Amino acid sequence: MVKVSKSGLRSIFYLIGPAIIVASVVLGPGSIVTSSKVGCEFGYELLWVLGMSGIMMVSMVMLSAWIGVSHSKSFCTEIAERLGRPLAVAIGVTVFGIVAGFQVSNNVAILLAFEPFFDNGQIPLNYKIGILLVLNLLLIGVLFGLKKIYKPIEKLMMGLVLMMLIGFAVNFFFAGVSISGVLRGILPSIPDGFFENGFFPQISEDNETQKRFVSMPFGAVQGMIATTFSVAGAMYQAYLVKEKGWTLEKIRAGEVDSIFGITILIGISGLILCTAAAVLHGNVAPSELNSATAVANQLRPSFGNAAYFLFCLGIFAGAFSSFLVNAMIGGSVLADSIGKTSSIDGIWTKSFTVSALAFGMVLAIAVSSIENLAVTDIIVYAQALTVIGNPGLAAAILYLGHQAKKEGKPVPSWLFVVGYVGLFVVSALGLRTALSIWLSFTL
Repeated sequence: MVKVSKSGLRSIFYLIGPAIIVASVVLGPGSIVTSSKVGCEFGYELLWVLGMSGIMMVSMVMLSAWIGVSHSKSFCTEIAERLGRPLAVAIGVTVFGIVAGFQVSNNVAILLAFEPFFDNGQIPLNYKIGILLVLNLLLIGVLFGLKKIYKPIEKLMMGLVLMMLIGFAVNFFFAGVSISGVLRGILPSIPDGFFENGFFPQISEDNETQKRFVSMPFGAVQGMIATTFSVAGAMYQAYLVKEKGWTLEKIRAGEVDSIFGITILIGISGLILCTAAAVLHGNVAPSELNSATAVANQLRPSFGNAAYFLFCLGIFAGAFSSFLVNAMIGGSVLADSIGKTSSIDGIWTKSFTVSALAFGMVLAIAVSSIENLAVTDIIVYAQALTVIGNPGLAAAILYLGHQAKKEGKPVPSWLFVVGYVGLFVVSALGLRTALSIWLSFTL
């Protein structure tokens, strides 16, 4: 066990940090929007899916923590030395691509959070550009202005997670959530008609417009799983424990950190899902939740203006908490994959991080300039799209975990059991997403 000289709450805070950063990245706009949509469409019935996703996430985060303290070198460097540099580069490029998808939706969600403060929720294009430009330049300034960035980032993420917890807990408190509904929802069951349209995506046709499109059955559910069980985020724990300075002797701290951080993630997502289930299910069509303004306005009659703005504050905190660290994940892993230092204070990491920030901002501005576009659909699709790369990343985590086990490290066996279940899940979801993309080219 870790010997901690501090006492009380201070000792608890000593044991947490890296997984809170991971949770703050995962608790972005995708998890907020998809949890709301799932609660609106299915009520409490799929709470168990959120719980199962959380268990898979805990196992991967803990396994990554073991990898970080068991191997002397960073994640992609270990892969390069054991399996070759090309595979390490493939992992780096995959993670960077996933991060880029998240980053676009993070930028879009920042704009969604500002919508309620403009007439009719419409933000002029020049304001959109100004908001995103100022925010991204501010973060770049912080990135290069601080010599040691880990500690400030850790404290900031804790503050933003607390802000989300308060914002969404207030809405949950006034929602009149059904306790019996929650208890039934945590027991695995399949809603009636869930597989009515099959498991895989298919080409459908709009009867009114005669236009063909690719329909994705229970796409919001996939988005919720993808944002809760973020393999790229889990993998970053292997880097964060090294930034924290933990060694094998402090792995118990890593276990406490992993459980605490991901429990916070599941708790906040659960608050959002239950609030939507109590207030919106059966009263609002999920398709109507096409912007932050629409979601917040649906809650306003029940909660009033104060809770309405707290909801928007929660969305902003979720997007902002993901903003910089999400880009840093791509920067660190890509730098590591090409043989450069993976430290978040390294110039290569910072340069790639800026590239991810710039990509997300430019594409988000382009997307947001299109009129009558349901931007929450972009968020859901962008988050679901990330599962394509997840099977390879999950396999890499399991591989390095097995290597640590073979080298005599006492990695718990149950992490591998749950890890392989997670690998199966992300592989199935990845196949769905790949088929959806292929079908879109056949329209």
